[in-house]
Parts: sequence; C-alpha cells; structure tokens
Amino acid sequence: MVQFLYFNTGIQPEQLTSGEKLMKNTIVLVSILAVCFSASAFAQEKFATKKEAEAMVVKTVAALKANQAKTLEEITAKDPKYIDRDLYAVVYDMSGKVLAHGANSKMVGKDLIDLKDPDGKEFVKERVELANSKGKFWQEYKFTDPETRRMLPKEAYCEKAGNAVVCAGVYKR
Repeated sequence: MVQFLYFNTGIQPEQLTSGEKLMKNTIVLVSILAVCFSASAFAQEKFATKKEAEAMVVKTVAALKANQAKTLEEITAKDPKYIDRDLYAVVYDMSGKVLAHGANSKMVGKDLIDLKDPDGKEFVKERVELANSKGKFWQEYKFTDPETRRMLPKEAYCEKAGNAVVCAGVYKR
C-alpha cells in the first residue's frame, strides 16, 4: 500500500521529510480506524433499539387513527413501515385479541389474554391493564427470539390507541 501511495504521487520514500512521513502514517492509521469503526457501527445496527421501538409504536398509532383497517392490513402483510429487522408492530383489542401482527399473520384473530411467558407472566393481560391505567408504558417479559429460536428477555413499548393497544419490542441481548 505504501509503494502504491508513492507510485501515484511520483515521490520516493527517501524524498519525504520526517514530518511528511509522520503525516502519511497518520493518514493511513486514521483511514484504517475509520473502516474498523464503520464496521462496528454497522454490526450494532443488526438489532432494533428501544428508541426505534417507541418510534414504530408512535407511527403505528398515528396510522391507526388515520385509517385503522388499512393499517391493520399493512401490519399483517409485513409492510416495511411496520417491520424492521427484529422489530415489528403488534395490535390487540382491549380484550387481548390480536388485530394485527407484523411477524406472524397466523396470530391475527387469536385471543391471547391468558398467554404466559415461561415465568408465568400473563403479559398480554398486563398490556391491556397498563394501557387502560397508564396509556403509554414499557413492559418486560420473555419471548422467543426469531433469530436464535431461544427464549430471551424482551421489553415492549406499548400505547393505547382508541380501543386498541399497539406494541413493539426489543430483545435484551
């Protein structure tokens, strides 16, 4: 690489002053570090963040207010507006029935009010109760990670949207 730099400039290594050599070495080092940090940042973007979960819920609530039927259909059809990497929107009615599910369309229409995580937590029932009492909240529970097929701790951000509860969650990795 060094010979390439000299060849393209027409300058031979012995013609450089010590300051110029230091500058060249610094530029090469900074370039290598930039590539390494870029790769690291890209790897971190593989999974959704809590901020992204909140943003998806807010966007979904607004869309439901504008056109509920269309939004529910788009979520279940895995429209990219409602699914991003391991993040997806889920909408329940106030009795725990799934109205839309961004990851599994087979869940639509199912009554999940009594669904429990491995620790016995009735997380759908809790969502309905918290939606009625708080309106907006974060909830912890355990759920199967679609990537690894392992049970992992998960946090979901949820908001009440009229007669529905909208949630999107992130896995604690």
